[in-house]
Amino acid sequence: MAVPLLDLNAQNQKYANDLQAAFSRILGSSQFILGHEVTSFEDSIASSLGSRHCIGVSSGTDALVLALMTIGIGPGDEVLCPSFTFFSTAGCISRLGAEPVFVDVLPNTFNINVDDAVAKISPRTKAIIPVHLYGQSADMDAVMELADSHGIKVVEDCAQAMGARWKNVQVGTIGDFGAYSFFPTKNLGGFGDGGLLSVTDPELAERARTLRVHGSKPKYYHKYVGGNFRLDALQAALLSVKLDSLESYINQRRSNAEYYHSQLSALGFGDKLMLPSEADNCRHTWNQFTLRIPDGRRDDLREHLRVCDIASEIYYPLTLHQQECFQNLPDRPCPVSEQLAGECLSIPIYPELTTELQDEVVFSIADFFKKLRN
Repeated sequence: MAVPLLDLNAQNQKYANDLQAAFSRILGSSQFILGHEVTSFEDSIASSLGSRHCIGVSSGTDALVLALMTIGIGPGDEVLCPSFTFFSTAGCISRLGAEPVFVDVLPNTFNINVDDAVAKISPRTKAIIPVHLYGQSADMDAVMELADSHGIKVVEDCAQAMGARWKNVQVGTIGDFGAYSFFPTKNLGGFGDGGLLSVTDPELAERARTLRVHGSKPKYYHKYVGGNFRLDALQAALLSVKLDSLESYINQRRSNAEYYHSQLSALGFGDKLMLPSEADNCRHTWNQFTLRIPDGRRDDLREHLRVCDIASEIYYPLTLHQQECFQNLPDRPCPVSEQLAGECLSIPIYPELTTELQDEVVFSIADFFKKLRN
């Protein structure tokens, strides 16, 4: 039985009537950029997150760029970020002429190792970007302590973690900024690109809103050089249809993760198959369920799953400090990140995944390791 990595039809088709009604409403209004639909969505999601200010933007990547622009990051500045994450975290820093300083991660949570960040901070460090990878919060107490002691800003990368919590507080509302993505694969997936920036300080929020529209306020009068980071009204309207279901999506992902843990741990393959965990003080949203397969067997397992018609993905096969485009930067070792890049494999965990499909995944993984024994 085929098991996809994600089934967007299973999630979105049940909203077909409401989504079509939202589309018709936008079509009839001819208000396609910003406007009431975006403002209404921003207000609703701010309430959901417990955020002071939410700003709809064009993508999760642009949310990061906008946050860094708002605090004036530019040439000569350094920004700390994990090496084991999606490219945009560091790419946004480089696009503004600043230097990403790659920090290693913790092997049990995949998130930033604050002790390593402390060792790599310098007088040029202006910000830190903790990434809540795979849907689990980084240690925000440690991050905030570092930031406060060195007077630097905190931009939380929540692209994979909308709805995750640290000590019962929503990620993205703890630091100065929270950057979220509505890419279709996320916990709250849209119908194209879209993102959100949560801002704690009202003055920074006002500056970010201005920078979102080319630094223009009032219209055609430009105090800053900004960008075109606007969220389309159609995306806001369609996302509003799904917003109330976010908690149910997360709860189902958590249920699926619990089932995987019970079934895979019972196989008894020990350190040959290392399962992800939910750290203390965290509420994991399981945007990915990421296994670790040491001893160079990760790619063999992935090929075995492919033959069994079970989708999987490697997030991420190469660390950021190993990427060709960053080879001009100073050498800052991140050995744990390199190890994880060779061991991690994510299996299907989407909310609509049935127990029957999960059993197919578990059976195929078990079959692979049993063959290794023989």
